[in-house]
Amino acid sequence: MAVWFITGAARGLGAEITRAALASGHSVVAAARDPRSVREAFPDAGAQLLPVALDVTDAGQVQAAVDAGVEAFGRIDVLVNNAGRGLLGAVEEASDAEVRAVYETNVFGLLSVTRAVLPLLRAQRSGHVVNLSSVGGFVSSPGWGIYTSTKFAVEGFSESMALELAPLGIGVTLVEPGYFRTDFLDSSSLHEAAVAIEDYAGGPAGAMRTTAEQVNHRQPGDPTKAGPAIVSVIDSGRAPLRLQLGSDCVASVEAKLVAVRTELDAWREVAASTDHDDVGAVAG
Repeated sequence: MAVWFITGAARGLGAEITRAALASGHSVVAAARDPRSVREAFPDAGAQLLPVALDVTDAGQVQAAVDAGVEAFGRIDVLVNNAGRGLLGAVEEASDAEVRAVYETNVFGLLSVTRAVLPLLRAQRSGHVVNLSSVGGFVSSPGWGIYTSTKFAVEGFSESMALELAPLGIGVTLVEPGYFRTDFLDSSSLHEAAVAIEDYAGGPAGAMRTTAEQVNHRQPGDPTKAGPAIVSVIDSGRAPLRLQLGSDCVASVEAKLVAVRTELDAWREVAASTDHDDVGAVAG
């Protein structure tokens, strides 16, 4: 059995991944801001579970949590970067401080944990890194521009990591969930831009603020199915680079692929009617 290190393990998808990993016989280093909440969530896990305190934006806590996991179980085989926070609002509405706070957790915090674990995986010449992205890491939408930009960043460096780590026997998978019935839309995870600009109120960004409130805990995806799906895919040894979860995610991805094809066709039309070599090169 493997040792899983899971961030944001006390609730949401993190808790469901933890539950599924334990049910599959794995040991889990379950990291959360309050480790007591982890033990309360899994009171019967016993020695199979190690709750550790972790704020991913605190480099000292990151290394301490990883060290504790190795001391308890001797190794780490699967890293699940699940901890994250959201920001809802039009791009212009988001302050510099609000943007930086989201990036500190979703991008820099994720990188900090990854840098702490990768030396162990490289020494073992085995392991897997699972980065929780989002359908928003593939296609953005009004009101989510800042949040999805963090997921676009995760997608970009995860693609590079997959190529860099494959020769060392380490896999990388991006999980792209659609809307699941977790507490992501609660105030504990989601923050709204403090400034609301009137010009956006009647448009799609303003409508998204209302929609987020209405769909909270009524999202189509069942998180109790997501955890086992993720664990089973990693356990299979054939995990893909991207794992899309939820029918709404698949539909959004397919729609964007159609849109990109339409854009390429438009460029070809431009290339056919212009003498500019650079445009022709772009259009193929």
